Amino acid sequence: MGILSSSLSLTRYRVVQDIPHEYWSEIPDRLKNNKFKDIDQNIDERSFGWTSFDDMLDNAWTLATPHKAHYITFTLRLDTRRIPPAVMKKHFRLALDQARQELEEKGQKFISRDQKNEIKANVRLKLFARTLPIPAVFDVVWDTSRNIIYLASTSPKVKELFEDIFTNTFDLHLEPLTPYFRAVMDLDMENKKQLDDMEPVIFV
Repeated sequence: MGILSSSLSLTRYRVVQDIPHEYWSEIPDRLKNNKFKDIDQNIDERSFGWTSFDDMLDNAWTLATPHKAHYITFTLRLDTRRIPPAVMKKHFRLALDQARQELEEKGQKFISRDQKNEIKANVRLKLFARTLPIPAVFDVVWDTSRNIIYLASTSPKVKELFEDIFTNTFDLHLEPLTPYFRAVMDLDMENKKQLDDMEPVIFV
């Protein structure tokens, strides 16, 4: 999902550590070291990595730098191959029927569980080879003046993937800016304790 869309869902994070000024010049190289790698020409089930905010096909940032004023922009791209269950069921059945016929000619009366598992694995690989991966992109905007990061997704799986690859890429840790953490940022220790001691109340 794109930040520039007419409507979107956002997840906000705060970078926990203090970041020295010279660190920002490392950002392009760190992104390229964890860039998205295309899987159109192989049978991998999925691939993910960073690519350009301006063009999801530009994983070398040749068209535009990720630095935009005091913002850093980039995109998490996730390509996934999916085989519809009905398609898998059909081709597995066809492969089983063919295997039974071949085994009957050799005098074998039934297919073992291990043979079925092997047949299913082979069918999956063949279908993967014929299936194009589906791309998905999730924009990221990093406000370096406040160390706040915006991810254009609220999906738990996407957030988990983003948090992992972000930490691996930048050697930095993220803290979700939930209402609690957002409130804590502006409170002193005494008021934070009052917030922690609050209990929910049902008024209905």
